[in-house]
Amino acid sequence: MSMVVKSKLPQLEKTRKIFKDQNGVVMTSDLSRFGIPRTYLSILEKNKEIERVSRGVYKTPSAMEDEMFVFQSKYKSSIYSHETALFLHDLTDRNPLTYSISVPSGYHSASLNESGHKIFYVNRKLFNLGVVSILSPQESAIRTTNLERTICDILRSRNQIDVQFVNNALKQYALRKEKNINLLYNYAKAFRIQKIVRQYIEILL
Repeated sequence: MSMVVKSKLPQLEKTRKIFKDQNGVVMTSDLSRFGIPRTYLSILEKNKEIERVSRGVYKTPSAMEDEMFVFQSKYKSSIYSHETALFLHDLTDRNPLTYSISVPSGYHSASLNESGHKIFYVNRKLFNLGVVSILSPQESAIRTTNLERTICDILRSRNQIDVQFVNNALKQYALRKEKNINLLYNYAKAFRIQKIVRQYIEILL
């Protein structure tokens, strides 16, 4: 029996270290990257060292549940966009009560449709344009649109977003030192909204 335990210890310790390095939250895909079988998650769960949050997502009891990370882990094709992306980039101080997310056109999920979140469908060829990985407020890695893609998104969907919200976000973007106007216009061209973007941006610059 002791021989079996010893053989498992290194992998268990590696698994524990991954939890520690990732602020107490781990997905089964994280273990796959390190070549660790999912069996060790079951062992830790049985020992009550971790708990299952949702399918493929586990956390330590002391870890704060990162709702944004867990949500995106459940809906792996989603990216945070529009109003939620504005919040993540500090272009608004409105803390989103529901998420604005983008998914590839043709994506279907009954539970997502019933979740109450705002869903935008994007052409698959353009879906990954300007998608970046950043840290959530709880410091877990999540996917969202970068500054320029976010500005294009809110202007493309301006009829679905409060006009004051849009105007304030554009003003904040214009003040950013790290803004990239050339990249913004390139994205606008890809989404065929060059004229609209120029009209808004040139007033502010």
